[in-house]
Amino acid sequence: MRGAGVLLMLLSACSLVPAAEQLTRREDVRQFIDDVSRRNGIPAEEISAALSQARFSAEVVSAVSQPAEALPWHRYRRIFLQPDRIQGGARYWHDHDEFLRLASDTYGVPAEIIVAIIGVETRYGRNAGKYRVLDALATLAFDYPKRAPFFRGELEQFLLLAREQELNLLSVRGSYAGAMGTPQFIPSSYRRFAVDFDGDGRKDIWGDHADAIGSVGNYFKEHGWLSGGLVALPLPAGITPADTLLSGDLEPRLTVEQLSENGLAPPLPIPPGAKSKLLALELESGREHWLGFWNFYVITRYNHSVHYAMAVYQLADEIRRARESAVAAELKGKPDA
Repeated sequence: MRGAGVLLMLLSACSLVPAAEQLTRREDVRQFIDDVSRRNGIPAEEISAALSQARFSAEVVSAVSQPAEALPWHRYRRIFLQPDRIQGGARYWHDHDEFLRLASDTYGVPAEIIVAIIGVETRYGRNAGKYRVLDALATLAFDYPKRAPFFRGELEQFLLLAREQELNLLSVRGSYAGAMGTPQFIPSSYRRFAVDFDGDGRKDIWGDHADAIGSVGNYFKEHGWLSGGLVALPLPAGITPADTLLSGDLEPRLTVEQLSENGLAPPLPIPPGAKSKLLALELESGREHWLGFWNFYVITRYNHSVHYAMAVYQLADEIRRARESAVAAELKGKPDA
């Protein structure tokens, strides 16, 4: 049976350690094993064998409790809007132009947005995470009560993914939250949105940049990306919108009429019917305000953070400029240019 061999490899990969033995003896873990077994038709003994290899990680709990997205905008922005990440994005675009063009045509997502996502997530595949995904997900599933239900779901998805793709659970590494590969997909996202973009028969988001690029494009399309739609627009400096227009809801709900009534005229015309969300971003002194549109909201489906989505958008814009400059310089240097 496909998948069973993977778990047999796990059994022989390393000996059990006391902490792991204790994990599978816990009542909540036993209940999880039984539930996953019943839902998916996997023998409970196989699931128990896999989880017996998991190790608790205090570092994972610490990291997930202090996300970078909690930083003020001006500090968060400096992490990603750096010359090396911008130039790295331009080089990545150059190196993978064929598949970026194809992804943009197939899914309607601009190449620079796809590149920026990969740049923010893993520096273009160079930093895909150091944690064993099994350890990270098991730790958060059973020893991080704040989000335990979510991570138990992802742990189940990871076990299913390992069977489907014949992955060795002990060798897969990723982020402290269990995100994997060049685009940092959590297991459920891999199973729903990863694609075999180069047609080689595998959905490889680790070593195959074509698949990573196509998977990001597919993710955005499936979340409703509007081809050619607005992402975000800055409001004029010095404007002070009423705080009542700010909401914790990420979905855009302000109509063009509401913007006009509150003196929030954007620098460019907004298509009739388009809705926006007022964004207030903390600077070292004061705040700047933007309008985020539907495509901005779609970026937050990748990471539910205004800071994250704005970093992706601004990095994408800088990468596009750097790419255009590089192409212009290349054309200028050609004899027939």
